[in-house]
Amino acid sequence: MESPKSRFLKVKCKKCRNEQIVFSKAAMVVKCLVCETVLAEPTGGLANIQTKVEEAMD
Repeated sequence: MESPKSRFLKVKCKKCRNEQIVFSKAAMVVKCLVCETVLAEPTGGLANIQTKVEEAMD
């Protein structure tokens, strides 16, 4: 059985250091809940993560 290619990612905002969980295949722009810095942008497939990924959650 094939494992899913999408997962949830714990990312840390470069500006305010807030940790947030985003989906690896985000369908819309994901902004930090504290300072509104863009964390991820949709590309039609895997999202373009703009910050550091702390942990991939399975």
